[in-house]
Amino acid sequence: MDRQAYTDWPRLAGKLLIGAAAALAPGPASAAPPPLRVLVDTGTEMPMAGFDDGRLVAGFHKDLGTALASRLGREAEFVLLPRKRIAMALDAGQADLICLYLPAWLPGDFGWSHGFFPVSEIVVTDSSVRPPHGLAELKGHPIATILGYRYPELDAAMGADFKRDDGHSSSGNLRKIGAGRLHHAITQQSTLDYYLKVGEKLSLHPPLVVKNYKAQCALSPRGQVNVGQLNKAIDQIVKDGSVARILNAYSNGLK
Repeated sequence: MDRQAYTDWPRLAGKLLIGAAAALAPGPASAAPPPLRVLVDTGTEMPMAGFDDGRLVAGFHKDLGTALASRLGREAEFVLLPRKRIAMALDAGQADLICLYLPAWLPGDFGWSHGFFPVSEIVVTDSSVRPPHGLAELKGHPIATILGYRYPELDAAMGADFKRDDGHSSSGNLRKIGAGRLHHAITQQSTLDYYLKVGEKLSLHPPLVVKNYKAQCALSPRGQVNVGQLNKAIDQIVKDGSVARILNAYSNGLK
């Protein structure tokens, strides 16, 4: 070995050691997947959604969005918007999905999951009057409804004799019955269960079922999740009992 090679050896050995260490060192951690952006209508109320200081803090939308995000390996990020901006935001890709809807409620170029979240739409009648045995018996009787909502089954059964008394919320309509201002209201079974659970004082006949259905999720055409991935996550939360637990969390002891 000549003198130059001898004197360069420490420097060459150092380079070899550094190169070997770099080869063995773990590479940079893979980036975390983007959050699942879940739209929520700020006009909804419990048990669908509860808000505090502009944040979603409780309700079906929060629990369901969190469960789906977990099965998709993501964190849930809730995008809170007024009802009139939901379709536009979903179409523009400002969020990935919105759940607890039906295609008839949200026209647009959206993908749809299969139905999975059970919903029962009912008419409730206070015990001070005779209970109806069918929708046709309610012809001409004021029924508490929600402003801006359509009720095709009631329209079909009563036609021009469907007498709406529009309010801004189901909770307000149930309070109208409790105060004796109205005798009938249309709502969802889960809403009635929740308001009885939290202490609403109502004396009601057994409800008249208008329809039962399973709500779906609408997917943005510019979102980060496809229908197949979402349906797989939905199947998991149905099978493992998460959907049933979400429902029961707001109606324990009422069935």
